[in-house]
Amino acid sequence: MSLVRYRLLIVLGICVWTYSAAGYVVAAPPSDSSKRAVERALELFKAGDADGAIAALNKATELNPSNAEAYQLLGRVYFHGKKKSHEAADAFLHAIKLRPGYAEALNDLAEVYLLQGKSVEAEQTLKRAIEVDPQHDDSYVDLAKLYEGRHDLPAAMKTYRSLLAVRPAHSDALFGLAMLYEGQGENKAARDMLGQLTKSNPKYADGWYLAGRMAERNNDLAEAAYSYKQAIAAKPSFVDAHYNLAFIHRSQGRPQEAEREFFEVLRYRPEYAEAHMNLGVIYTGLNRLEEAEQSYERAVELKPDYAEAHYNLGVFYELHRKDMPKALAQYHKYLALGGHDDRVERIVGLGSR
Repeated sequence: MSLVRYRLLIVLGICVWTYSAAGYVVAAPPSDSSKRAVERALELFKAGDADGAIAALNKATELNPSNAEAYQLLGRVYFHGKKKSHEAADAFLHAIKLRPGYAEALNDLAEVYLLQGKSVEAEQTLKRAIEVDPQHDDSYVDLAKLYEGRHDLPAAMKTYRSLLAVRPAHSDALFGLAMLYEGQGENKAARDMLGQLTKSNPKYADGWYLAGRMAERNNDLAEAAYSYKQAIAAKPSFVDAHYNLAFIHRSQGRPQEAEREFFEVLRYRPEYAEAHMNLGVIYTGLNRLEEAEQSYERAVELKPDYAEAHYNLGVFYELHRKDMPKALAQYHKYLALGGHDDRVERIVGLGSR
């Protein structure tokens, strides 16, 4: 027999009584004071004051014990602000008890379960979120990523396709499928997904970057360069896109363009040793020897185990500075790091006699 429920609304709006087999539960409509306390808590949380946010949310739940949004935000503050997963789970569960169809709280609870290593519980919770709200995008994406983490690629792909069935141009679903197709060597299918993605969302930088990588592997450098430029236009701080574009310019004999892109890499990531080393190569080719030496030395300083940089610095000292002691020191480091070069081995062998 289905559960019989009776609801009595008091005309003055003071409260709502719900009768079930479990008895009476009071669910008061949100008060303005409780809402203001939640808004204040959100402001404090955004400002980095987790303790203040918790205090405001406790006040909100005192004013209105049925304020599901207050408990959901409380869970987020505990989880993201205080790193307390058990308290976060309790708050999310209370929000869901107050509102069983609360997809956002279900999604948050699944995130806690994943952190706690409860993969099965996370999967069940995400499925429930999708069941109560078939258009809850985040739950599809998180469920697909959960399957990816398990290496259950068919389930991940099925989940992304389910999201596309309700949101045909969903960027994360298109990108997720493209990544999975590309990883399985289905390059045409991956390109099709990326084509749809970049057409529907030209500002999705990761999509352009993946398209560039695929084109570069296919030796279509013009297409790769175009895709990397689009990735950079969408996200100017995209370091890997700048680096790959610089490398293409360098390989095609455009040192000034390559230099400009390596400078962009270093603007966002000054400690990127590979960019310094490549600048050294460019400056050597342009006979800008002081800058070349500084770039090589900076590379090995930042990354002492960078064998290729030690090799290039050794060649620089040998051929451009005519300083064999310094060259030998770099060659020794290169070989000690596992480098193999017949010429270097012969030079080091002669230098040790």
